[in-house]
Amino acid sequence: MKKAWIHLLLIVGAIVMIIPFFWMISTSFKSYLESMQIPPTIFPEQLRLENYAGVFESADFLTYYANTIFVTVVRTAAQLFLCSMAAYAFARLEFPFKNTLFILILSVLMVPIQVILIPNYALLSQFGWIDTFYALIVPGIFSAFGVFLLRQFFMGIPKELDEAAIIDGCSKWGVYWRVILPNAKPALVALGIFTVLASWNDFMWPLVMTNSADMRVLSVALPILKVNIQQNIRY
Repeated sequence: MKKAWIHLLLIVGAIVMIIPFFWMISTSFKSYLESMQIPPTIFPEQLRLENYAGVFESADFLTYYANTIFVTVVRTAAQLFLCSMAAYAFARLEFPFKNTLFILILSVLMVPIQVILIPNYALLSQFGWIDTFYALIVPGIFSAFGVFLLRQFFMGIPKELDEAAIIDGCSKWGVYWRVILPNAKPALVALGIFTVLASWNDFMWPLVMTNSADMRVLSVALPILKVNIQQNIRY
């Protein structure tokens, strides 16, 4: 009975969380007058697809989706690769000023993006990268948070596994690729989720670094659609 009450409570909570999404989808099939009706109607009188057609006619959302997916996938893959290599170096290798460099990397977490936005824009402008995928992807392929997260996880992997692999003939790269990464899948998945969400929802950076409609991502296109579509928003 105790488990039944817990599951009942979770089901009620899930329904409460789903209601806004259900309301959004239901409203998207209504006419404008029906969406403004008081008292509101839960289900549309007639399923209307012209709202979806109107969105794709007023803006090139297929391009925006393609840009967003491309930027998110490349940034996530590159960040997992680079952050895992850096974390492996800080967790397993010995080199001069290792701890100092790690503290410097962590200090990046204390710098807000608004502080470095103008210097970064000036730098990328000198590279000629403004309004290109380079500006959207390259600055996001490394993360101090990712290095910290993976380093802490790597340090929990027994070093005896490294030593056994070296005895079997593995190089440092072999230890990283064949021992560390397979045992760090939970941390890699966690970092991948954080990176996907951050890249998909990123608004300020794409807004500043892109000018043309062909380079827009969804986070930038949606507010522009909201402003341009009508004086009265078509909910």
